[in-house]
Amino acid sequence: MARSSRRSLFLVVFFLLACGFLGILFAQHSGQQSGLSESEVKDSLKQFTDVYSIIEENYAEPVNADKAIYNGAIPGMLHALDPHSNFFDPKSYALMREDQRGKYYGVGMTVGPRNNKVIVIYPFVGTPAYKAGIHPGDVIIAVDGKSTENMSTGDVADLLKGPKGTTVHISIAREDVEKPMEFTLVRDEIPRYSVDVHFLIKPGVGYMHVNGFNETTEHEVSDALDQFGDLKGLILDLRGNPGGLLSEGVGVADKFLKKGQLIVSHHGRASAEKRYIAQHGNGGKEYPIVVLVNRLTASAAEIVSGAIQDHDRGLIVGEVTFGKGLVQTVYPLSENTGLALTTAHYYTPSGRLIQRDYSNVSLYDYYYNRDSAESSNTANREVKLTDSGRTVYGGGGIAPDVSIPPIKSNHFQDTLLQHYAFFNFAKRYVVNHHPTKGFEVDDATVQDFRKSLDEANIAYTQADLVDNNDWLRSSIKAEIFIDAFGQDEGMKVRAESDPEVVKGLELLPQAKALADNAKKIVAEHNAPPAFNR
Repeated sequence: MARSSRRSLFLVVFFLLACGFLGILFAQHSGQQSGLSESEVKDSLKQFTDVYSIIEENYAEPVNADKAIYNGAIPGMLHALDPHSNFFDPKSYALMREDQRGKYYGVGMTVGPRNNKVIVIYPFVGTPAYKAGIHPGDVIIAVDGKSTENMSTGDVADLLKGPKGTTVHISIAREDVEKPMEFTLVRDEIPRYSVDVHFLIKPGVGYMHVNGFNETTEHEVSDALDQFGDLKGLILDLRGNPGGLLSEGVGVADKFLKKGQLIVSHHGRASAEKRYIAQHGNGGKEYPIVVLVNRLTASAAEIVSGAIQDHDRGLIVGEVTFGKGLVQTVYPLSENTGLALTTAHYYTPSGRLIQRDYSNVSLYDYYYNRDSAESSNTANREVKLTDSGRTVYGGGGIAPDVSIPPIKSNHFQDTLLQHYAFFNFAKRYVVNHHPTKGFEVDDATVQDFRKSLDEANIAYTQADLVDNNDWLRSSIKAEIFIDAFGQDEGMKVRAESDPEVVKGLELLPQAKALADNAKKIVAEHNAPPAFNR
């Protein structure tokens, strides 16, 4: 057997033994008998190695040992348990740790595919790529002399990353520039901000989008709240947030609740209940909150929204959330790999189980094909009560207080996005017009955009332009701001015209009424009984 095959086989046997020992340990802690005896475990391991040996020796093609083990045997075993227990090979384990830390080392730009080339989508403000003058739309043709032809976006991104202080040479092709442009950049620490945009969307009203929960999220949220100053209301946008670190979710929820209030609890077969309480609280800052969620809001983001809802602290607006309430403990393994194993379940302060049912559902359907009727069906689900006595349901994610169906794009909008019409228009418009931050899309800008569609042979009708006028203007402005002033400025423009954000602003008075009513009900409930005299 080849050396790599032996190494991979050793790893999987080690992995299986580790899982076996964990199972025995869980059973001992919970007073239950493990499913298999020691001899049965040995027999199962022998069967596995025998099967692998036959495959390795007789399969029609040479066997890629790492692929068979990392992508086949181990994930297959874990997915038979639940959708979230997972194995990380060396590359995915490194990426997971990078995401958790909230930083990486590189040049600071997002790249993506366009017409079989890898181009710069945008550089991050203040990074080496931004300071060097690399622009959105630049085509990366070589990195350190190595041609990027036939490379994937991921391959190019990997070449751009490297230790802090090292140099990387990038060859760029830019539209209307005859010869390739050469840049030598020094790699630096690039933060991955989880609060990717925050600003006062109205006087006294803050808007904050949190895209994940990494090691810096609580600190970022705290800084954003401090920068807002004396708030009269907050739109907390958790749409598309897949979660992350439990500790950071707890820390963020703490900033909106009262000191001593329960945020979340979890327990499993081998672990006693653990309760997470607000240690600091909001310091009496009880401005109304609207939390925006959708079906991609998951895990730690559901912990935050569930705690706010159960304590009637704010109004949850949008779609039913994903329903990911399984706790994963990450066990580092050999060869720079890791195992994320489900060890407990999350429960909101009212006692709701966040996790939705995943029995008799394929992995694909679980993640990508959830039925909206299934999400809103409350039959046979656990009934719980918020602090003020409102009914909430367990076992299916966090249901919003105010439902907003997802906004569906039309054929015209899809066509423009598929052809990168706004991106291509903006990179040329910025070069020719040098817009300021006071820029607004006027009729002349729309006419210029229409000409760009004609030049690109993108079909449209006059009715398309009229029916989608507001969407066109906001999309043009956002893309121009991204190109001219950076991603965060473009995101501000998108937020200001986002129909769900606009609805959230309208609902702030309702959020205030909800919190005020809950405070009154809780006070009455806690008041000492009256006696006749």
